[in-house]
Amino acid sequence: MADADSFLNALEKATDALFYISETDAEIVPFIGREVDAVTAEAIVELAGADDDATVEVISADAFFERLTTHKDWFGDREKKRAERFAKVHEILKAELTEMAVVRIGRVRIDIIVAGRDRDGRLAGIRTWAVET
Repeated sequence: MADADSFLNALEKATDALFYISETDAEIVPFIGREVDAVTAEAIVELAGADDDATVEVISADAFFERLTTHKDWFGDREKKRAERFAKVHEILKAELTEMAVVRIGRVRIDIIVAGRDRDGRLAGIRTWAVET
């Protein structure tokens, strides 16, 4: 993609009406943030506006998306389509971002941010949230 607007538009299209399923359904929100020297948990926590003492877990983007894109025996058409859409989101992010990481912030209500650096050195990606009790 040629520029940040194209990237953001592609992400917005890919995530439109796509929900992260946990104990609640949460929308997926694309974002482009500030310039960063490196993608770190600290930079992502700051982006989220979380408290310094928040519980933070860092996982790989591949592991995060594997769970969302692997077809299960019990999948119907809706679940298969959701998995394919998450695969498309992952493909867009991998093509446009470097240093991708996933940061989960919180305990029960968990902010989930998938972020990397775009071509202009800005923190960019998607964010959503989950409820896990």
